[in-house]
Order: sequence, then structure tokens, then C-alpha cells
Amino acid sequence: MFRAQPMSRVTLYCLTSEAQDAALLLARHGLFGLAADKHESFPESPGDEYREIYLEAEARLAKIGELCGHLELPPIPPDVIAPNLRELKGINNRLRDLWQKCSACAEHGQKIEEDLRRLAVLRDTFERLKTLDVDVSRLLKADSLLDSRIGQVPKANVKRLKEALQLAGYMLTVFDQTGEQAFVVVAGPRSGGELGGVLSQAGWRELMIPLELQTHPEIASKYLERETARLQGAETQYCDLKVKSIGEQREWLGQARLLLALARPLAETALGGLRGKGQLVSVSGWVPRDEVPRLKLALADRFTSRYLITSRDPDPGERGQIPSFLKYPVWLRPFVPLVKSYGIPRYGEFDPSLLFALTYLLLFGAMFGDVGHGGVILILAALLYRKLGQVAWVGLAAGASSMGFGLLYGSIFGYEDLITPIWLSPLHDPIRILTVAILFGIGFIVFTLLANSWNKFTAGHAAEALFDSTGLAGLLFYLGAAAGLAGEAGLPAVAGLGTPAWSLALVGITTVAVFKWVETRASLGERALVTAIETLETGINLFANTLSFMRVAAFSLNHVALALAVFTIANGLGTTGHWLTLLLGNVVIIVLEGGIVAIQALRLMYYEGFSRFFSGDGTEFVPLKLVGVK
Repeated sequence: MFRAQPMSRVTLYCLTSEAQDAALLLARHGLFGLAADKHESFPESPGDEYREIYLEAEARLAKIGELCGHLELPPIPPDVIAPNLRELKGINNRLRDLWQKCSACAEHGQKIEEDLRRLAVLRDTFERLKTLDVDVSRLLKADSLLDSRIGQVPKANVKRLKEALQLAGYMLTVFDQTGEQAFVVVAGPRSGGELGGVLSQAGWRELMIPLELQTHPEIASKYLERETARLQGAETQYCDLKVKSIGEQREWLGQARLLLALARPLAETALGGLRGKGQLVSVSGWVPRDEVPRLKLALADRFTSRYLITSRDPDPGERGQIPSFLKYPVWLRPFVPLVKSYGIPRYGEFDPSLLFALTYLLLFGAMFGDVGHGGVILILAALLYRKLGQVAWVGLAAGASSMGFGLLYGSIFGYEDLITPIWLSPLHDPIRILTVAILFGIGFIVFTLLANSWNKFTAGHAAEALFDSTGLAGLLFYLGAAAGLAGEAGLPAVAGLGTPAWSLALVGITTVAVFKWVETRASLGERALVTAIETLETGINLFANTLSFMRVAAFSLNHVALALAVFTIANGLGTTGHWLTLLLGNVVIIVLEGGIVAIQALRLMYYEGFSRFFSGDGTEFVPLKLVGVK
């Protein structure tokens, strides 16, 4: 739990003809992480063509699936084998032919849909025009002595427009109404004058009449009936074609999906480091040390003696390449994404997930300790569990932590007199809560320095682990200086330890300074300046980070102060206003202060904790797996 699983470097050699089955077995094993291997004895890349064909086939199957709907994956027999290159080419070619048919079918269907939409527009226009019961083509004839126009205007403007047109010798007739729009015919002598300005002021919009409707209503009606019958027949034929061309292939498409799922491991292996020469291929990767025997047994059962596998412990120069394989208990997994948002632990580095979960909940509860407010958070997280998923568990734990500290503080929805504090009340004992916060900060920073020393030792940097400002020498200085300052402040626990404590601090800071001097490669003056600055920075940073934990006490007091402010406002109002203010005030406290406290607890973990010992630049272990296959 506190560090990545020990890994072994594994290299598998097998026949080229069985490469796809070997990759499938590694994927079934589920704990083989690919690693690039520049083996000079295997200069070829035999899986490149296989991968290219796989990607083409996968893309075509996805396109066909968009037209056909979801393709069910058939059950996978335990002894099934992956397709070889020739079989994969056959699948790809058949998918290509099928996609061409599907594409033509889809284009035909789109054209039918477009024609149906156009027919719907024609029908709508025809229903509006048929009330005229005239041959529209004669009405709109350009060389006619009659000047007629068909359009629409707002109903509110019809009367005014009609009166204006009468002055020019024109008539206006309303033949349909829809909502606030009136559809009208304007007719008059062609020599009657220009109507553009009058119509424009009335909000006139010309009604565009398709050519198919510029005829007598009976002829237009028969045309629409014929077109409707034609498109209905074409649509039925299209549906039959789609069902026939796709339905007959659905079973085979399911098999194709299965075979492509089995081919995927070799395609990924080709990208991740499959090498070859002649009739042999090799693939290298990382496997958890405890899983190597199980992998060897699976290989022996499948390939008998037609393979060779080697395994070894990682070399010191490979530590930066080794992926981190981390296992977590179920209750800790919801907190892992918050750690991964900072980074992935290096191989062999201390994994802070457990530390983060416990400390984050402790800090949140200490800063937001209230039985009522914590209970609301817990209930909301429980109600939203289905939507939030694992994140809801963080809310449940944070709410429970807040309730626990609420009992210690004696606070329920800001009321400080309903229950007796089990421990202390921040409002009545601020010095004590401030002292506890600083002591917690000291303990937390001591732990981070120890964790960083451990990381340096395991990485082979013993000098940094012992003598650097973030190593044991820095820890020595920090403990001595902290004890010395506590003694100066009159803390009984360290009374009489002033001189030994300051001596310890002096030894620690001197060791750090000497180490900085030795490590700095520069001229004498620059060396002295760098040593002085970095040594001074050691003390400043350590105690500045310690003082950051004062915010734990500050927010616990702030919680009480906000509740008092709400009570003060509520007590000055009537009964309705009093309870409404209490309700809204508590909502604001939960949402606003709860959110701020959650962020501040995260900040303390990231900047005062992780930055001291957690590099976060590791590589997550991603094993080869069968995607979409249970």
C-alpha cells in the first residue's frame, strides 16, 4: 500500500507465426506491461503491417456499427485463438465490401429523407394555397395585365395595409392565418404604381411557391399524391434493403468484432515493442514479481516448448522507466484520483495515498467541525451516491469526520450550548486549538522529511538522504529549532531542553551548509552565495510551511464566527425572518465555507506535504488487456 509492487523485467521469445497467440495470452494474463526494447539481435518490426490492417478493419467495423446499431460480442470460448495476418486481411476485405454496400445504402436513405422533408414543405404550402382555389400560375403570370402577389404580413398590419393599397387601386385578400401572421393576396392593375415601399413598411414577406405548386390545385394535389406514393415505396424498399444487407451479415459482424478484439493485443504489442528477426519475435515488458510464475505456467500450458522466457530484477539505470503498479483497498480508491491529479509515484517511491486520505479527512474535520453541517454533507453524499460514484465516498467520509470533530467541539449547526464538548471549544480556547494546529503541522512536516529521506535512499541517493535540507540533516535542524522555539515560548514539555535543542539545530544546519558547498560547482564567490541562500531558504521554508497549519485553527474559529454572525442577524428579525435567516445562513456556511475548507485542506496536502517528498513524475502501470472482452 505504501509503495509500488516489485517488478521484474520479462522478455518472451516465440515463433513469428504464433506472435498473435502469444500477445493474446499476455493480454489474458492481464499483468504484462509493454516496454520498448531496442534489441540489436531483433532489428525488424514484424507487427507493423498487422497493426495497420487491424486499425483499418476496426475503423470500418465502427462505421458499420453506427449504421447497424450496437453489435453484440459473442461468448468467447476459452481455447479461441487470435487471427493471423492472412485471416485479418480477409476480415478487413470483407468489411470493406460490406461498408461500400452500407455506404451506398446510407446515401440512398439520406436522399429519401431529403425528398420526404421537401414533400412535407410542399404539402404545408399546398394546404395554405388550396383555399384560393385558383390556378397559381395564371395568378403570377408576368405578362398579365393583373399585378398580383402572394405573401405574408403581421395580422396587426393587415387593416392598415389594405387601406393603403386601396388608394393605389389594389385589393388585399386574406386566405390563411397562422399565429400572428396572415397570408394574403394583393392584386391590382399592373400600371397601378410601385408598391415596394408600402409593402415593406407593413412587414411584407414574399411567399416562395415551388414550381410544382404553380398550377391548378387539382393538378398539384394529384402530383403530391403520386410523389407520396413513390417515396413511401422507395422508403419501404430502402428499409428492406437495409434489413437484408445488414441483417444477413449481423452474425458474421459479431464474429468479426470478436476476432478484432482478439487481434488488438498484437496490434498494441506491435506499437509497444514487438521485435523480430526471421522466424523469431521477442516482446519485453514489466510484470509484478509475484505474477511471473503464473505467467510461466500459462506459457508452458499453451506453447509447451515453443517459447523462451527470461526474467530479471530491474537494473539501477532502469528505475526511471519502471511503471508503478499500485494496489489499493476498496475504501481507499476514491481518494486515489486526488493523489493522481498531483502525479504518479515513481517506482520505489513512497505512495502518499493512505497518508493523503487520513490527513485530508482529519484536516477537513478539524476546520469544519460541526455535527449538523457534517451530517448534511453525509446525507447529501449518500443521496447522490449513484450520480457521484466513488466521489460520493469522499463526501461520506468528510461528513463523518466533520461530525466527529463537531462532537469534540460541542457544535451543532453553530449552536455551542446544546452539547458539552468532549475535547475543547475553539471559541473558548483559541490558544489551545492554535497550539494543536502548529504541533500537527510539525508532526506532518517531520513525516514528509522522513518520507523524502526514504525515497532518496531507495533511489540510490544516499548523500542527499543524509545531508540535504530535505533529508535527515534538514530534519535534525527542524526538530532542534522547533524544540528550541517551543522552549522559548514556555512549553512545559520541552522545558530545560533549550541548549541541547539549539545545538542539535546548529549541527543540522551546518551539515546542510557543508553539503550545499560541496555540491555546488561554481566559482568561490558564487559558491558562497548559493550556499548562504539555500541554507537560509531551508530554515525559512520549513517554518513558513509550519505556520501554514495555523489556518486549521483559523478556519475552526471562522466556522464559529460565521455561525455567530448568522445568529446575530436572525435574532434581530421576526419569527419567520429568524428561521428563514437561520436556514439560508446554514446553507451558505455549508456551501461556501465547506467548499473553501475542502480546497484549503487539499492545498495543505499538496504544497506543505507532497512538494517535500513526492516527485509525481512516475509512470502508471498499464497492462496489456483484452478490451471489451469479459
